[in-house]
Amino acid sequence: MENKKTIRLDKFLWCVRIAKTRKLSLNLCNQKKIKVNSQIAKPSKRVIKNDIIIVNKKNIFYQYKVINIIKTRINASLIKDYIIDITPVEEIDKIKIKNIYPRIYREKGAGRPTKKDRRILKKNKLIN
Repeated sequence: MENKKTIRLDKFLWCVRIAKTRKLSLNLCNQKKIKVNSQIAKPSKRVIKNDIIIVNKKNIFYQYKVINIIKTRINASLIKDYIIDITPVEEIDKIKIKNIYPRIYREKGAGRPTKKDRRILKKNKLIN
């Protein structure tokens, strides 16, 4: 029997800095926002070399290929030795679009904008 190096998915996401904390990586898995080799993965899923991990963060699907397995969290500059970012160009374009068109936030309970509010928003070029 071949002895392959493996690690839990939630710990791997934390080690390669896809998630800030182990708890956040666990929540991503529990919310079904992580896929390994195109299948929804639980936090206890074992990650091996050459797996493709798809992460859904804010409706943008990031894709990473596992090069090596790591057991501890490392410096951000060393991550390129363990994963490769293979996110498609279309997904990267979504990030740029979100940055171009900022969301307009209103206080809770403020209701619909009045005519005066709309004029101010137009003047500031936040709406057409």
